[in-house]
Amino acid sequence: MWFRYLIPRLRFDMNETVSPEIEELLQHLYAVQAEQAEFHADFAPPELLVQARREGWVEAGTESHRLTPAGFDIGRAVMRRHRLAECLLQDVLVAKPDRLNDAACRFEHLLQHGLDERICGLLGHPRTCPHGRVIPEGECCRRARADSIREVAPLCDGKPGDQGAVAYLATRDNREVQKMMAMGILPGAKIELIQRFPSYVFQVGHSQFAVDRPLAEIIYVHWRKSL
Repeated sequence: MWFRYLIPRLRFDMNETVSPEIEELLQHLYAVQAEQAEFHADFAPPELLVQARREGWVEAGTESHRLTPAGFDIGRAVMRRHRLAECLLQDVLVAKPDRLNDAACRFEHLLQHGLDERICGLLGHPRTCPHGRVIPEGECCRRARADSIREVAPLCDGKPGDQGAVAYLATRDNREVQKMMAMGILPGAKIELIQRFPSYVFQVGHSQFAVDRPLAEIIYVHWRKSL
């Protein structure tokens, strides 16, 4: 189910202007510049630095390897995608912890703008990766934070007949995420609450489902305003 939700976007969101090798370099330099990580020459071979300077991602005429504003933005975006990929691999695909980093390195180049926001919403806008490192905030996270003080609320707060769209799933439990995805409960899916007792019954598409309160509490909905 989740592949049908994600994969159709890949060919539209692939960034063809920056090579994966340059992305890896900018990600490392972002970690050095923004997170005070240790610089490793193995991640920044001289020929790649020359190319990055020529393309305007790293400041020219300096040995400090400082990123230009454009290079900083790309490095930040790649780091965000990498850490979101780690969350996806652990929370949804149940990947082994010792394989997260290598798998995320391959996956991050697919999670281009738009696709990363959909995954971030699916995961409930996580703030840290499985290793406890901060995930750079995206525009979708800022929208979700603004929505939290307006019309986004959990399914359990709705009234029978209320309609809206799924905003995100507030859980990092892979079993809960997989169960929700199996029912088609994904960010953007249209949802209508039918009843609240004895269980929460709702409709997604042409199917109806019943869940108990703990699951109804993790499904956050962007409720349509009543007329």
